[in-house]
Amino acid sequence: MSIASIMVAVDDGRHARTGVRLAADLAHRLGARLVGAAACMPDYPQGYGETAVPMGMVIEEIRQAALDRCAAAEQVFRHGSCLNDCVEWRSDIAGPVPFLAGQSRAADLVVVGRYAEDESVRPGMAVDLGDALMGLGRPVLVVSAGIEHLEARRIVVGWKNTPQTRRALSDALPLLRRAEAVQVLRMTDDGDRAEVDDVVRYLALHDVNASGHLAARSGWSVAEDLQKAVRAIDGDLIVTGGYGYSRLREWFFGGVTRDLLSETTVCCLMSH
Repeated sequence: MSIASIMVAVDDGRHARTGVRLAADLAHRLGARLVGAAACMPDYPQGYGETAVPMGMVIEEIRQAALDRCAAAEQVFRHGSCLNDCVEWRSDIAGPVPFLAGQSRAADLVVVGRYAEDESVRPGMAVDLGDALMGLGRPVLVVSAGIEHLEARRIVVGWKNTPQTRRALSDALPLLRRAEAVQVLRMTDDGDRAEVDDVVRYLALHDVNASGHLAARSGWSVAEDLQKAVRAIDGDLIVTGGYGYSRLREWFFGGVTRDLLSETTVCCLMSH
């Protein structure tokens, strides 16, 4: 189990550079290849392809504008990854998430930024975090706007015995092994330590220095409780599963994944 190839989604947002720098630094420390990926869906006028809409130069100008945005994203990537030995760039005129999903076949981990309110990403280049998590088939490292370094020395694993969390734990092993301390945290009111103790013993077999903890829910969201836990140990990474319930249910009723994707201030490694 290793991370030999890291892919970073690049767009035209104001924090794109910091996201590339974080991915580049992580790839350098892990000895991994770094792949930059960007796609832009041209803003064709409504009715494009129908006889009532004029063709010609206007359509070509829109297409060229999309190509120019991808080229600008490549420059951001090249600048941010200039110290890395092994880099690749991939781009196309396409929907950002479908393109990223296709290219993620070449990655062990995909880094995607969480947008700030003033990010100013054009809609044709924006990567929806929920769509990416559901569709890539790879662990997704969600990076909040402005964070350009991930030490990952002290990590909190938000444990719930679901297929998604078990997968995230396995996907994160290369980072967990390198950490100084890993806290396996289960939010529960029943006091049963069997699950977390079992996970700690499992991680020890993989040379991970982990400890198990139980915590009663504070009355706030579980996502907020996880963020408080990682801040309490001076950590910077949460590892957990994503969308154990359907995304539609979380959209209506709320859920840990939705809250982490929308409000987390630390990096999150999530698997679905």
